[in-house]
Amino acid sequence: MQERNIGRSGLSAPFLGLGTWAIGGGKRWGDNDDALSVKAIQTAVEQGIRWIDTAPIYGLYHSEKVVGEALRHIDRDRVILSSKCGLEWRHETPVFHKMMDGVPVYRDLSAESIIEDVEDSLRRLGTDHLDVLYTHWQTPDPALYPLEETVEALMKLKEQGKIRAIGASNTTAAFIRGYCKYGELDVIQEKYSLLTRRVEKQLLPTCKELGVSIQAYSPLEQGLLTGKVTMETTYPAENARSTNPTFLPARRAQAIQLLDGWKDLTEKYGCTPAQLVIALTARMIPGLHVLCGARTPEQAMENAKALTLKLDGADAVRMKWDVDAIS
Repeated sequence: MQERNIGRSGLSAPFLGLGTWAIGGGKRWGDNDDALSVKAIQTAVEQGIRWIDTAPIYGLYHSEKVVGEALRHIDRDRVILSSKCGLEWRHETPVFHKMMDGVPVYRDLSAESIIEDVEDSLRRLGTDHLDVLYTHWQTPDPALYPLEETVEALMKLKEQGKIRAIGASNTTAAFIRGYCKYGELDVIQEKYSLLTRRVEKQLLPTCKELGVSIQAYSPLEQGLLTGKVTMETTYPAENARSTNPTFLPARRAQAIQLLDGWKDLTEKYGCTPAQLVIALTARMIPGLHVLCGARTPEQAMENAKALTLKLDGADAVRMKWDVDAIS
């Protein structure tokens, strides 16, 4: 299976990775069956999805614990494992991030916090290294957490062998340049889908210039691009989808119409709308890595089929024109 580079780190993986935000559960996603989640992770790896992404904030440590349990039953060398640092709820900092399941969460990209986050993540995950460490959210006040200090801590962790590649999530072109100025940056992780494409204009030119890879999260727009959401589908107020602007009526209608227009393609390729969307998304940006969530083995297997879905050039061009028409 063809793999895509992760920046200049020397690491590579198939384009499709497993995101474990929803596996963390909590009010935003609802309760999970942890044993089923473990099987979903195992199934994903068996089906060729080698990059597993998690974070301490997902379920307030719960996602990392579930991933750690799954890794006990998986050959660690088969997996590209990423986690994150920089969100803090053990103590208060001057930079409030948001409330998560009733807990106030703050941003902290000090060297001390980064190192503590990594040590704690390694313990929960039951491993001696992370393949990729992302700073989860960037600081709005560089004077409070100087980027040079942040990057120095990341480079130290890399020199110690505790991380193998450096990433930044929810970032800007200026921060990307700063990471490269003070040290290294291999990959960024950003929200990107056929409906949310700011990355193409705001970040892609800088990433191409500096050799930084891009990993997309929420490529299926939290289920909107699976073909399973209708105009009548509703969600509780605390659900993550209730604050996603793509679920508002006008944009939701565009998404549904987009997928309806591709019914002949799902029949042609014998695939689901979600698999078609994943395959197209992976072609939108050269070298793009794509994260999709799965909480059951069945969902993992369905996503994995996108790895072997080869779109004809003419079909891909047609679909991109359709996407451009609503962008």
